[in-house]
Amino acid sequence: MNTMRSALCGVLVAPFAVAVLGAQAPAASTAGSAGPRVRIAVLDFDYATVHSGVSAIFGQNVDVGRGITDLLVTHLVEDGTYSVIERQALDRILAEQNFSNSDRADSSTAARLGQLLGVDAIIVGSITQFGNDTRTTGVGGVGGALGRVGLGGFNQKRSKAVVAVTARLIDVNTGEILATAGGEGESKRTSTSMAGGGGSWRGFGAGGVNFGSSDFQNTIIGEAVKAAVEDLSADVIADRERVPTRVVTVEGLVAAVLGDQIILNVGSQAGVKVGDQLSVQRVTEEVKDPATGKIIHQVSSQVGILRVVEVRDVSAVAAVVSGTGFQVKDVVRSIAK
Repeated sequence: MNTMRSALCGVLVAPFAVAVLGAQAPAASTAGSAGPRVRIAVLDFDYATVHSGVSAIFGQNVDVGRGITDLLVTHLVEDGTYSVIERQALDRILAEQNFSNSDRADSSTAARLGQLLGVDAIIVGSITQFGNDTRTTGVGGVGGALGRVGLGGFNQKRSKAVVAVTARLIDVNTGEILATAGGEGESKRTSTSMAGGGGSWRGFGAGGVNFGSSDFQNTIIGEAVKAAVEDLSADVIADRERVPTRVVTVEGLVAAVLGDQIILNVGSQAGVKVGDQLSVQRVTEEVKDPATGKIIHQVSSQVGILRVVEVRDVSAVAAVVSGTGFQVKDVVRSIAK
């Protein structure tokens, strides 16, 4: 329903944990032949403004920001327009760099995180409404005005559930807000309980809710969440062209050959990502400038092709696609597409 808008303002990044996945292969891609897919990471949505309402609905604090993020990522992965960084990779970088919540609120830190991950942009977002649409404020409600209160579980009147979310796409090189997006969802049914309304939802464990489960989506708040995220993801997908694609050329060396595993001396900081295919070449002759002694030309021979299966900050593990006899100091390079 909303259209993503270009913005020239500086970055606004909320303090939340980074999230996202990409474990399942995308369905038919809508990216077509428009070029390489934009690579993005999605940070867990901030839900501070609706925190008390969330506790009222579920009876305890539930990380709805993480739940909505996971649901958004699922939509983006299934669509295939974007290449989305896996949550495990994000969490690992956060742990290795020891980023605190306050660090993540800083635009330069967010840009640094994106560069470490080799992504084109980072999505940050907030949940601005998570509750009911009752037109009367019940006991314990916030404010006394008529209209949507944004919090739930405060009265016994039958209400619809309403969820609203906003998101910003941040350029990791400049910290600029490239575009904004929004999504709203409202349940088609009413209930006296936001977590009720039908189905056989069996609750949650360890403070988490699987927002993608049919049990949760059978509740009226789950129905509103699903509609809001679908609305948001459509906005994000529609404005893919606003995000510039970084062309990353990888060049490094084979650091070790451990059986069928080839260890490289380049990792995420150099733009390496899981699934990359790299050409392995061996320098067979060096030509030096007779006046200065500097190498001015190298003659190389093709050794084989590797596929990256694991990436760390400054190293990567690759499997052999073709070729044999790999050696330490063999040169690895991106394959031109």
